Amino acid sequence: MSQTLPSAATPPPFDPELAAALAVLGESVPPSLTPDMVPLLRQAQANALTVTDEALSRGGAFQVEERAVPGPAGAPDVSLLVCRPAGATAPLAAIYHTHGGGMILGDNRAGIDGVLDLAQELRLAVVSVEYRLAPEHPHPAPVEDCYAGLVWTVAHAGELGIDPGRVVVGGASAGGGLAAALALLARDRGGPALAGQLLMCPMLDDRNDTPSTHQMAGLGVWDRTANETGWTALLGEARGGPDVSPYAAPARAADLSGLPPAFIDVGSAETFRDEDVAYASRIWQAGGSAELHVWPGGFHGFDLMAPQAAISQDARAARLRWLHRLLDA
Repeated sequence: MSQTLPSAATPPPFDPELAAALAVLGESVPPSLTPDMVPLLRQAQANALTVTDEALSRGGAFQVEERAVPGPAGAPDVSLLVCRPAGATAPLAAIYHTHGGGMILGDNRAGIDGVLDLAQELRLAVVSVEYRLAPEHPHPAPVEDCYAGLVWTVAHAGELGIDPGRVVVGGASAGGGLAAALALLARDRGGPALAGQLLMCPMLDDRNDTPSTHQMAGLGVWDRTANETGWTALLGEARGGPDVSPYAAPARAADLSGLPPAFIDVGSAETFRDEDVAYASRIWQAGGSAELHVWPGGFHGFDLMAPQAAISQDARAARLRWLHRLLDA
């Protein structure tokens, strides 16, 4: 059932440290994103300095390579960025990373620094997938690219020095939604047996009608207008209708049983708060395992944009602890 709030609904406050960071970010990261802005943002990203293999190696801590692997049937190859701890001899646990960007922006190097922080501390491999972007490539192209790369990664785990039984899918924002969709696809297709799903402020629900979407309209990062832009690019006129696939919008899944353990975190002051809390609750109701954190005063992507804030450090520490428990159990 659709939930709507009056336009005057009071939003929760931002964390004071994050509010200060948001004031600085405001001009370069507006809360609202409309379709006409997408080409400009893509051009800005293209003009920005590329994250080099040398930077990703972190002074030799990681061996870095990019591989082209078969994509979905009839589709182009998929590029996988592989970062493996240098000098490792035994097979390692791995994070299969799906990048964020609202389904319309980014590449397999976007947002990877935060994932490499986790990997460096826990000595994990990272495989980051490049997927086709909407609206040029609507659903199911993005998730099928990600799934093809995942299947290849697990099938070639020995070659990559990865333990196929300890692969976690993970991502932030749209990447978190794709990671959740991969867990559903792997379950439903009898695909790779995943160790877990690391869902950081995941983008899960195309209906865009929760209380938090209304509360945060025009505020923070990635508001209701931006969310409509991203979902419409992915789904076109089907967005918000009755026939949206759970592999596009995981919140649409009728059955959340039989999924790998999930870590879900989200800010209290962001669009995705209520859909993410609901997803964790539905995993529990289906008898599954989920750890949920709602960071008070957090805006969307706060830990990436204000990494020195105390709450950002707490969020990173919680992810580390969960991964440590999951992979060392």
